[in-house]
Amino acid sequence: MSNLITSLVIPAIRMLTSREKIMTVRLDNREEILSVENEEDLRKLNFIKKSAGILVVDETTDPEEILEDLEVKLCAWFDSRIVHPDYLFLKGVGVVAIAENAYLLDVLLGAPLVEVKEISGRVQDKIVIVTGGAQGFGGGIAELLYAQGANVVIADLNEEAGVKITTALNATMQTNKAFFVKANVSDPESVEAMIAATVNYFGGLDVIISNAGILRAGGLDEMSPEVFSLMTDVNYKGYFLCAKYAAAIMKVQARFRENYYTDIIQINSKSGLKGSNRNFAYAGGKFGGIGLTQSFAMELMPHRIKVNSVCPGNFFEGPLWSDPEKGLFVQYLKAGKVPGAKTIEDVKAFYEAQVPAGRGCRVIDVVRAIFYIIEQEYETGQAVPVTGGQNMLN
Repeated sequence: MSNLITSLVIPAIRMLTSREKIMTVRLDNREEILSVENEEDLRKLNFIKKSAGILVVDETTDPEEILEDLEVKLCAWFDSRIVHPDYLFLKGVGVVAIAENAYLLDVLLGAPLVEVKEISGRVQDKIVIVTGGAQGFGGGIAELLYAQGANVVIADLNEEAGVKITTALNATMQTNKAFFVKANVSDPESVEAMIAATVNYFGGLDVIISNAGILRAGGLDEMSPEVFSLMTDVNYKGYFLCAKYAAAIMKVQARFRENYYTDIIQINSKSGLKGSNRNFAYAGGKFGGIGLTQSFAMELMPHRIKVNSVCPGNFFEGPLWSDPEKGLFVQYLKAGKVPGAKTIEDVKAFYEAQVPAGRGCRVIDVVRAIFYIIEQEYETGQAVPVTGGQNMLN
């Protein structure tokens, strides 16, 4: 029952309570709320304002019956009122708070009124998951999306780094919020829990950016089966799991709101467009990822779920390349991938010389491609190169 509430009822509530603007909603099932029997007792709770609009849903056993009851009562509600209800009360399940942004949700659930910045960004109040979002490329994507108004879920195995970036983003005191979830993208239960946590906290899911990935360079003689399997699990299987569990929520939203589009975006690589010498495990997973993108796109577009890949060029400035101990410049030097290279600088110069734009890819380059993908409604199943001209479509 609780899984169906998360995967079906809450995203439906978000759509059904929205009119011109899409709402942000949150399930609160604290013990003090679960013990409440009726609306009168609910209004006695400290955080409930006297003037709050409360809609009681009587049916709390079957999710589809809950939604039938809700649709009827919401029609009656909006016939007599201009504004949406502040709370939906589902006896034995909890209270669903409804607001125009995440900050107002906090206030509805007992947080004090404070001064916050209201912005109007390109992804304002959209709910976005970024896997591998605690640091590096993923962290940069999360920061730029948050700056443009998104409610960002930072999903990562590195809890310390994840909490740090989440705290820093929320310290800017905007009306949108950041939220950290510890997640292992190669584990189905972990990914499903990540999606559920997102829905419970923000009410749904508009964009998932499958960014988490690992890279271990090496030729056939050096690559162990164990390392190959690990890379395949994270880079290929992880994308499948993110798409699988995200799509379930996105389908519900499409069911309850016409012309509503959502996005599954894989951060791929230029290595997904062209083979990579002594880097076959990474390139193979990325090639496979584009196959998944094209196939998912055909399956999910009837539900207005767009599926696209972004294929960045080399991010020379990030730790993946520049880490002095484990970075790719070091790995490629040791693996002899660049003929004649004797230093890290030689390896870097070799790769920079291959880019017509004369530099590596930067986070902002990729985020601009992400904005394009989200804002358009017609294109799906594409692998968008962001390589400074290094890889051109043919």
